[in-house]
Amino acid sequence: MTSRESVREPVREPVFDKDGVRLTIEDAVATVTLANPAKRNAQSPALWRALTEAGRSLPGSVRVVVLRGEGKSFSAGLDRQAFTPEGFDGEPSFLDLARESDQDLDAAIAAYQEGFVWLRRPDIVSIAAVQGHAIGAGFQLALACDLRVVASDVQFAMRETSLGLVPDLTGTHPLVGLVGYARALEICATGRFVGAEEAERTGLANLVVPIDELDAAVSDLAGALLAAPRDALIETKALLQGAAGRTFEAQRVAERAAQARRLRDLAGLDE
Repeated sequence: MTSRESVREPVREPVFDKDGVRLTIEDAVATVTLANPAKRNAQSPALWRALTEAGRSLPGSVRVVVLRGEGKSFSAGLDRQAFTPEGFDGEPSFLDLARESDQDLDAAIAAYQEGFVWLRRPDIVSIAAVQGHAIGAGFQLALACDLRVVASDVQFAMRETSLGLVPDLTGTHPLVGLVGYARALEICATGRFVGAEEAERTGLANLVVPIDELDAAVSDLAGALLAAPRDALIETKALLQGAAGRTFEAQRVAERAAQARRLRDLAGLDE
């Protein structure tokens, strides 16, 4: 078995498989796979809608979501067909969208973002398993996850600025939070590649492993997350998500309130 073959997803009956997205569920772990390796998992509005559907299709038993890309690349970003006059079949091209009213254009972009925001839900922990290229929308999809385990061949890049655009698929907030404003600006403005060593050093990656160990590392991390009681993990995630927007004193208050809920629950006193 080659190292590339070893990152293939175990065979399971998918919950659904359409528009380049496959959802499978095994016990408390859901796997969302970008499944168009021939196009390096390039993204389109249809794929973003399928990602949104994947989030809405999760049963309440799911605690961990693994997001991965089939083939050599996690995702090469936006399919350039979006910029052609004809766009995608049955879809308005981006040129057509630009002619819409401010309200309609805003609504269209907001709908695209829905494919990304659900990965931050408080009741799940999401892990991006990233190999090869994660460019533009691919980079932002990895940033949408709570955690990132990356292969040593990973190449992150934010190329929107070079196309005359901005990153608009919810990637700017987590990028600044992880690497700071100055480095985030430099990464976005230059469009340069960020490799595995820099990703780990700057906090973009939680863990870097050889390509043939990617699946095993993600599985181990998922198992460690599942070992913690669900409600305690949900409360902890909510505390950490809100910390940046609170003062130190407000965070102290939030910690006390969360702990009170946990103590009452453990004592059987929670309503």
